Amino acid sequence: MMTARRAQRLIDRLPAVRGRYSENVSMAGITWFRVGGPAEVLFRPADRDDLMAFLAQCPADVPVMPIGVGSNLLVRDGGIPGVVIRLGRGFTDIKQVVGQPTLIVGAATLDVNVALTARDCSIGGLEFLRGVPGTIGGALKMNAGAYGREIKDVLIVAEAVDRQGRLHTLAPADLGLSYRHSEVPDDMVVVGATLRGGFDAKTDIARRMAEINQAREASQPIRTRTGGSTFANPLGRKAWELIDLAGCRGLMRGGAQVSVQHCNFLINTGAATAADLEGLGEEVRRRVMEASGVALRWEILRVGQYANGQNGSAQPMSGDKEPA
Repeated sequence: MMTARRAQRLIDRLPAVRGRYSENVSMAGITWFRVGGPAEVLFRPADRDDLMAFLAQCPADVPVMPIGVGSNLLVRDGGIPGVVIRLGRGFTDIKQVVGQPTLIVGAATLDVNVALTARDCSIGGLEFLRGVPGTIGGALKMNAGAYGREIKDVLIVAEAVDRQGRLHTLAPADLGLSYRHSEVPDDMVVVGATLRGGFDAKTDIARRMAEINQAREASQPIRTRTGGSTFANPLGRKAWELIDLAGCRGLMRGGAQVSVQHCNFLINTGAATAADLEGLGEEVRRRVMEASGVALRWEILRVGQYANGQNGSAQPMSGDKEPA
């Protein structure tokens, strides 16, 4: 539920835009988990200029949160106060730099579409994006990766708009990219990226992509309501092995379950709440700590308020440490 801290409707305080505002939009209809309370206001900017103008004029006390397609996101049951920014069609262009194995892509472009376009342009090295759910913007914010590669391996520059509506061109060194982590501020909106691979035979690229897809189909519960890998792999260990060792495979809480197929995935079996999923994840962390002495770090981003209206925040366990 939203707090009653504003006498005036938030939407009435926001600047005029060419895109679209919507009030009290259920995030359960957006996230892949299919859970979560409402966004107080959802803003879909028409294009980059519209986004920049909005951020430049939005009142400073209004929180903003950019999201992608909700593939690696758990929105708590109380929803998200402020403005959720969701990029759409105006941020999905893909262009090849003439004569180079380089693509300029919009942040709302699906990772799989980048991989497919790279294949069609005979650009190798981006096949791993076939195995990464979500969009390029989200992948960059968490330095997503799969099958031995990650965004930092192929990123030339990123473009992002700050809270004052200013556009920045950021080199990889500016982003603080490490394993499943970046230092991009939460309210900075990634709008595009330039990615570079290497020229290769289209048939070889297609074969590698098919192998990645087959491996995902065989090992991951990708046709269920899930948020992808739940926890980052600790240094030198596999999260799923630690979870399995702790006896958590198939563990349930309410409508949430640890996947039997791949136990680093949490599943909404149909009636889960965000509290069920987060609570189950914390129980998994507790059991792994007890069994192995390892503090698993959430890879899924948890945002918003709890159902009682309290602001959510990660509760660190003893031994928690962000990666360097």
